[in-house]
Amino acid sequence: MDQVRGNRVAVILPCYNEAPAIASVVAGFRAALPEARIYVFDNASSDDTAAVARAAGATVVTVRHRGKGNVVRRMFADVEADIYLMADGDGTYAAASAREMLDRLIDEGLDMVVGCRVPDTTSVAYRPGHKFGNRALTGAVSRIFGEGFTDMLSGYRALSRRYVKSFPALSKGFEIETELTIHALELRAPHGEVATAYGERAAGTASKLTTWGDGFRIGRTIMRLHMLERPMEFYLTLALAGVFVSLWLGVPVILEYLETGLVPRFPTAIAAVGFMLGSLLMAVCALILDSVVTGRREAKRLVYLGIPAPRDRSR
Repeated sequence: MDQVRGNRVAVILPCYNEAPAIASVVAGFRAALPEARIYVFDNASSDDTAAVARAAGATVVTVRHRGKGNVVRRMFADVEADIYLMADGDGTYAAASAREMLDRLIDEGLDMVVGCRVPDTTSVAYRPGHKFGNRALTGAVSRIFGEGFTDMLSGYRALSRRYVKSFPALSKGFEIETELTIHALELRAPHGEVATAYGERAAGTASKLTTWGDGFRIGRTIMRLHMLERPMEFYLTLALAGVFVSLWLGVPVILEYLETGLVPRFPTAIAAVGFMLGSLLMAVCALILDSVVTGRREAKRLVYLGIPAPRDRSR
């Protein structure tokens, strides 16, 4: 494999039923990065995606488990390179931006460069619903995990080897981009963004993304990762809410007892005690899980630090 400034580069393209587009996508990245090796990971397409990609000169790997997350997991496990450039196989991402993304990664020693989508004014590729959902979900991640990205759901990314090989890849579907983003924020990996043109899909292909279904799954992923990566914050918030409910239910009962010496509303009193006990239990869980997550985060960090950072090796 030829090298880009002393680094082995792999272009990795997850695909499902992209036969009309994949040849031009491979050709575009071949022209933009003639030094790179191009891999097409075909997600058991029912059309001729694999054959067309192979004829175009790409190395084709078939992934039987459906879902983009499953494909990304396989790509990261199987491909060996110093820098990975990931894009979709539908022709919406501009291969012309690839060199700029790689240069930014190498020059600034970054672990991730995201291609932020800038749709053409005449294009309908970036639908309003998707655009709104992206802003809302990116904002939610920024509030929970910290700012750093403006287009969290972009599938166009340049990634360092140390990032890729320390990434657990737990998601199965389109929520994989969310997991990629949050992993970078939690790892405190240096990252950046490059504006890139975003066009319409090739004729004869159809989007596999559903606005509401995938939006719900992405939102669920954010909540799951909030619980797993920030248990102290997550469970203490629930515990505090439980304390407020307990006081709201219990204070009137206590005042009534102090005034009359009677507790006529036993179910309310029992509910108040239950909420308080549940809150205390959540607070204890928060402390225990926070120590577990700290150990897991340290282990991921050690794996990350064990791999050399991207740099210009041609000098």
